[in-house]
Amino acid sequence: MIIDIVKIFTASSLAFVVGMLITPALTHYLYKFRAWKKKAGKVAPDGRSTPIFNKVHEERETSTPRMGGIVIWASAFITIIGIWFVSKVFPSDITTKLDFLSRNQTWIPLFTLIAGSIVGMIDDILEVKGNGNYIAGGLSLKRRLLVVGVISFFVAWWFFVKLGVASIGFPFLGDIALGFWFIPFFMLVTLAVYAGGVIDGIDGLSGGVFAAMFTAYAGIAFYQQQINLAAFSALIVGGILAFLWFNIPPARFYMSETGTMGLTITLTVVAFMTDSLGGGHGVFVLPIVAFPLVITVLSVVIQLLSKKFRNGKKIFQVAPIHHHFEAIGWPAAKVTMRYWVISIVFAIIGLSIALIG
Repeated sequence: MIIDIVKIFTASSLAFVVGMLITPALTHYLYKFRAWKKKAGKVAPDGRSTPIFNKVHEERETSTPRMGGIVIWASAFITIIGIWFVSKVFPSDITTKLDFLSRNQTWIPLFTLIAGSIVGMIDDILEVKGNGNYIAGGLSLKRRLLVVGVISFFVAWWFFVKLGVASIGFPFLGDIALGFWFIPFFMLVTLAVYAGGVIDGIDGLSGGVFAAMFTAYAGIAFYQQQINLAAFSALIVGGILAFLWFNIPPARFYMSETGTMGLTITLTVVAFMTDSLGGGHGVFVLPIVAFPLVITVLSVVIQLLSKKFRNGKKIFQVAPIHHHFEAIGWPAAKVTMRYWVISIVFAIIGLSIALIG
């Protein structure tokens, strides 16, 4: 028990330290190569302009670098590989027990974290290399959804074929068999969680939200005795906290796609790994733990439907809803802090249901 707790906190602490150490160099290059948008603003999913958002974020978007999410996945990767390397080169009871790179618990989430983050980084690079004659650069939404779909299909196939997972756990009801439908269900959940990645957009907001969610799943995995998975989740939290240190207002950089794509896909994977595979209900509590992502997605969907079926009329001044709060006069820091509070509350609720159920 003690060594398991030490493993988890060691992973998180080392990732935080590594993140703090690599950030100055990363920051230097991001500013040196002017890794920010060449023109402020964005285009809504329906193709229309977003003048209110553009007005609120005009100055920051053309002076604050993107790709800050590199801090998260790079620190996580360096830490987990570093601990594994030390355990192989200097084998001992301590180093071997601290190693949590395992085929049955951490290979898949590590793969999705790195794969999603690299694709996200490509999108960010294309975004900042824009010539300033357009607003929406990078990979198109369809291409990003295609990438997420391909990654999620591969992982779903691995769960179904290699691990024999074909059911979802529900509290007090046991496992609900899905059969082959497990694969499209997994893909649908992944795409839905990825859609919540648009929560990135205010200094410190996404970092605090993702930290709370992965902390909850670290607790769930620990309760299920999936110690390596718990350590991996804590590892990500450590990387996020290092990122957050530099992302609190005024942000030194934004998380952007290289952070949100990898984190959202990996969050889904961890949820499924703490479900029937771990004898729990990780997927059932996902909408609760990830409640800030849920309301973010819903606000966008509601806004689009309203504009389509109500002759262009909007429900919110700006969608996602966190930008609506900015538009009606809330300071960005107030929006961020209240989202943090909500994230922690729902993470605790989700964790409690997972443990009781």
